[in-house]
Amino acid sequence: MSSPIARLGASLPLPPDLDMCRRVAEHAEILGYESLWIADTGAGPDAFVVAAVAAGVTRGVRIGTAVVPLYTRALPVHAAGAGSVAQLAPGRFVLGLGVSSETIVATWGGVPFERPLARMRESVAVLRRMLAGERVSFAGKTVRTQNFRLVSPPPQPVPIYVAALMPPMLELAGEIADGVILNFMPVEAVPRMLAHVREGAARSGRDAAKLEVVARFQTLVTDDVPRARDAIRQMMGPYFATSVYNRFVAWCGFAEEARALDAAWRARDRARNVAAVTDDMVDHLAIIGTPERCRERLAAFVGAGVTTPMIQPFLFDEAAIWGTLEALAPGGAA
Repeated sequence: MSSPIARLGASLPLPPDLDMCRRVAEHAEILGYESLWIADTGAGPDAFVVAAVAAGVTRGVRIGTAVVPLYTRALPVHAAGAGSVAQLAPGRFVLGLGVSSETIVATWGGVPFERPLARMRESVAVLRRMLAGERVSFAGKTVRTQNFRLVSPPPQPVPIYVAALMPPMLELAGEIADGVILNFMPVEAVPRMLAHVREGAARSGRDAAKLEVVARFQTLVTDDVPRARDAIRQMMGPYFATSVYNRFVAWCGFAEEARALDAAWRARDRARNVAAVTDDMVDHLAIIGTPERCRERLAAFVGAGVTTPMIQPFLFDEAAIWGTLEALAPGGAA
């Protein structure tokens, strides 16, 4: 039997709509999940709205964004959204930021996807001041604001976490963030990733051991592993064709698969792109199987350095979503 995980989170949003998110948020707290983490996919429900909905039906669970893209909102809009949720859930809200991908930022949003490291560094610095209620003027290399002040700042400080994949952003997270958010990595890559976080923390004289390490896992509790692999493969093919994640999976040990994914996508061959996602790749990057097998995999990531794994049920059927969340709930992990 695997040991219980001290911090286990659940991930939102879930289909089909905000009402489902509300029901899952309320029930996840009852099931014993320690935190709720909300992704902003650019085309789904707004992350701050989902967070506000979750805040309204919970009492003690932490609520965080994991993540909202930096480029798709001006900094005052980020501050207003985060500050509003932090008022609804005092001391429970975490603002998780990421640079996202060219698809969401440039293709969908029409915003140049440029200078991500500078954009993250400057944005975190400015948002800390905004969320503290300061009147802020800032002219940086990537962001500008003049004489902005939140009308009603949050009652308590809001931790800011940074999503990171590759060494430069991992080191920046260690240097400036209150926590780091990981996604889609094999367990073997976690120690190497966290070594870069420690390197960044050391440069600024910080203790990396105090940083929370949050990670999202696409999860299916099922006895039909081949069918689950095929479902996840459909999502991974286009996802890992984006340049950000293509480079990342290559860095994680899937260089041949990354080349095949990219080539097929450029050729507009969707079938070949999906087929390039091997069973081995799915098994390393997602969590699939019986409840005990899934708990063992989650425990392995915790052993590698993840402090807060979160369950993202990769399912579109409400009964199956409930089955996964209930099967892996902290109360059932003994």
